[in-house]
Amino acid sequence: NRVTEIAILLHDGQKVVNTFQSLVNPQLPINKYVTALTGISDHMVLKAPVFEDVAQTILSYFENNVFVAHSVGFDYTVLKQEFKRIGINLSTKKLCTVRLSREVFSGLPSYSLGNLCTALGIPINNRHRAFGDAEATALLFGKILSSAHGQSIIERHLKSGQRSAGFQHSLPKNTFNKLPETPGVYYFKNSAGKIIYVGKAINIKNRVLGHFYSTQLKERRLCAETASIDYEETGSELLALLIESAQIKKLYPTFN
Repeated sequence: NRVTEIAILLHDGQKVVNTFQSLVNPQLPINKYVTALTGISDHMVLKAPVFEDVAQTILSYFENNVFVAHSVGFDYTVLKQEFKRIGINLSTKKLCTVRLSREVFSGLPSYSLGNLCTALGIPINNRHRAFGDAEATALLFGKILSSAHGQSIIERHLKSGQRSAGFQHSLPKNTFNKLPETPGVYYFKNSAGKIIYVGKAINIKNRVLGHFYSTQLKERRLCAETASIDYEETGSELLALLIESAQIKKLYPTFN
């Protein structure tokens, strides 16, 4: 949960009027899965500014503006943590284009950014890179604004002050707080105590949270049926993979 790249597009309600983008040195080795997804390597960020160097620029974009993102709760949490590390409390109004799209473009099978843009004819350049995804989100936001009831829906969402948009659950907060940030296997159980999903992770907490931030219908159904979460630390990703495979063959969980 460290920023390796950031992109901001300032939208005035009609068009993009300013942009900012930069690689960011996370001061930690970049996970190989992140590199595989984004193409950003340790070498690429070696001479990039650290987060503290770009923090004031980022804050200047947030001033008197609304933070809009796809599954905004995820992006907002990561940024809030980065600002907290340098002694700044980030607090800003926010809007989630996932929630807005569900109202404005109802009935679509998926509201992930990629599938939503495909359905609406929005181009995405450099998928999973900061500027490419932010640019696509800005175009999506423009379509929402220009839709028949877009303005009123946005105003209602702003007034409602919804928190942690895109992260919905009915589990006790301690369920997530107790999860370790280590390799292991985790188990989602339903209200009857039956295991309905088995997963493995190199960081159990981050992987579990990823399920609850997902916009995919299958993931939302899984999370809606989850009443408790157990886990087993393994010390290595390989052991987690072996245990996960054995448990799936043994238990046949519904959502695997």
